[in-house]
Amino acid sequence: MILHLKTNFMITTINVFFKIYLLAVAIPVYSCNASEPKINPDLEEAKKAIAESNAIYFQAFAKGDSSIFINSYATDCCIMAPGVPALCGENAALDFFRTAYYEIGLRDGKFITTDVFGDGKEFVTEVGLWQSFDAERKMFDNGKFLVLWKKTPGGWKMFRDSFSSDHNK
Repeated sequence: MILHLKTNFMITTINVFFKIYLLAVAIPVYSCNASEPKINPDLEEAKKAIAESNAIYFQAFAKGDSSIFINSYATDCCIMAPGVPALCGENAALDFFRTAYYEIGLRDGKFITTDVFGDGKEFVTEVGLWQSFDAERKMFDNGKFLVLWKKTPGGWKMFRDSFSSDHNK
């Protein structure tokens, strides 16, 4: 009988020890591995390209050089500005640049990307905020944007560019 009690005690102790081990070691290790975000190299490449494009985008207006601006867009892009029909196709970027530069007086700006999502294979979506400045570096407009980027043979380019002002005009 004493031997039976000792055996039951040892089995119970081993069971308790095993359960504590699972709770203390095995489950947290599994949980940590399960919750680690997986890095998508395709999406990271797209994010880097977007950041590089955004960093030079407004130089086109500061320098009066439409080629910098045009190079940011896919040849089959659509630029969907508020209050006007969408500009689509090969001449869309140049037409928009001319309007923004000569008629509106845009000379500088800033993009603040708040999110980039997608699989990074063919398309990704960028969400963010923008600010526009005139020749005296005075902000004359700001708002939000949504850009669908397309991977082209020439790299990541803006495919659909939609934005709106935070101000009533």
